[in-house]
Amino acid sequence: MTTVIVGAGGQLGRALQKQFPDAVALGRAELDVTDAAAVRNYRWAGVDIVLNAAAWTAVDAAEDPANHDAVRAANVDAVGYLARAVRTCGATLVHVSSEYVFDGAHEGPHPEDWPANPLSAYGRSKADGDAQAGYVTKHYLMRTTWVVGDGGNFVRTMAGLADRGVSPTVVDDQIGRPTFTTDLAAGIAHLLRTQAPFGTYNLTNDGEPVSWADVAAAVFAARGRSADDVVRISTEKYFADKPQTATRPLNSVLDLSKITGTGFRPRDWRAALAEYLPTL
Repeated sequence: MTTVIVGAGGQLGRALQKQFPDAVALGRAELDVTDAAAVRNYRWAGVDIVLNAAAWTAVDAAEDPANHDAVRAANVDAVGYLARAVRTCGATLVHVSSEYVFDGAHEGPHPEDWPANPLSAYGRSKADGDAQAGYVTKHYLMRTTWVVGDGGNFVRTMAGLADRGVSPTVVDDQIGRPTFTTDLAAGIAHLLRTQAPFGTYNLTNDGEPVSWADVAAAVFAARGRSADDVVRISTEKYFADKPQTATRPLNSVLDLSKITGTGFRPRDWRAALAEYLPTL
């Protein structure tokens, strides 16, 4: 099968290249998915699978009105362009979404069919992009959270602060699970390999849901610092003097029963963290 990875230069794109070593890897320089003509004119004939890892992911910057067009271009319009191309060539589209499509008010883990109610410009763009992907009959919509991979991310930032002797202040009332890109890419490969039913799948690492502060404390402990060096604060207090930031869902926990029902079980996030940290 011929597989094309779009957005190959990002954290997930790099992990997908390792998981699909024979795939055609396209960064923005090779294919700007926000350019309708470029997507339309790409040689899609013979392509069987399109893995879309391209996205605007700067959540707070997405709130700036000056960036709204660019956010929509990357997270909505580009998905529509890819969807049209995929429908034309008959390929399967794999598109990656976010828990930011939810408002976080659900009391338990969010199932795949929980209604979207985004709180931010980024969340709205991802929800609208999901709708574009849904126009493709042969599609997998992967909803994930708190991505950690080869690139800038929360865990890398916390490890750097721990190593430099800094004691950060981190919110302790946003609850979820980290998602390591190796597990996310492996889950995508599993669905394709087993020809699981098309549709939406939640995919994060497994394990006990925790707060951002808990993740930071685990990183600090692994780096030889005290977990108590992480100062805990509520979301409300942390963002009180940051009015331009995006509103975050407090509950980011996703129900993993559908993906595990296909035979794929993501690692506990703590095991994935222990493997990841020595690479930094």
